[in-house]
Amino acid sequence: MRNALAGDVDITFVAALHAFVLQAFYRFAPDTCLEISLKSASFSQVDGLGETSWAKEIAERHEAWDRDLPDEAEGLWDFVLDLDEASRKALFAHCVSLTLNAVVEPWNRRPKALEHADVLGRSLRFDMVDAGWTPTVEFLGRLTKTRILQAVREARGADSAQLIDHMKKDIMAREAARLLEGSNWLPEPLRLSGADVSEPIEQVPDGEAPCAEDSEETAQDLPAFLEADAEPVTGGLAAESDDKGDQLQAAE
Repeated sequence: MRNALAGDVDITFVAALHAFVLQAFYRFAPDTCLEISLKSASFSQVDGLGETSWAKEIAERHEAWDRDLPDEAEGLWDFVLDLDEASRKALFAHCVSLTLNAVVEPWNRRPKALEHADVLGRSLRFDMVDAGWTPTVEFLGRLTKTRILQAVREARGADSAQLIDHMKKDIMAREAARLLEGSNWLPEPLRLSGADVSEPIEQVPDGEAPCAEDSEETAQDLPAFLEADAEPVTGGLAAESDDKGDQLQAAE
């Protein structure tokens, strides 16, 4: 039967789709002789991820398919056989998409999996900016001040970062969101490997701190009216203790 199945691409596709749909839509119904599994992580990995427009679109598509599928798993094989080719492909794509997990999890290192996510993203020509992601005040408020300044520096240059480096964090996050609007800037976990950073005026390489010369130049160029109230911002990406959580939050 393995050899025969390998020789019939159409039935193989139906069999794989049947197995996936059983696992995605029917509880306690592993009624397939194919030992393939579908695992799907919930959007609870990151706070608020399930409330995004993309998560809601996935949920709506899932509910639409659920309404069309047979109530009992016993009727699923014939249902899949009777679908037209376009509908089968759409259902297959939906089921496979549920298994994708490209969240950066500090406690669950999966470098090879995340590398493959980049490969898949390039194949899809996927861009988070085109998808509608933007650095909101809420997002920036979860980062350290050092990283907020780095984001503005990457997207708008050192002069723009200078304008807000003396501010308290909540005000800094608000002003940074305004400065980053329309810049196409993305945090590192959302960039595809090898992607440029939104044509920055002055870019700090990923994972590196500003060099001493840059820091001195920034201090010298700071406008006099800002100098008096400026709060010093020192160090590189690890300057503040909550940096470890930035990667996961940025993945949101």
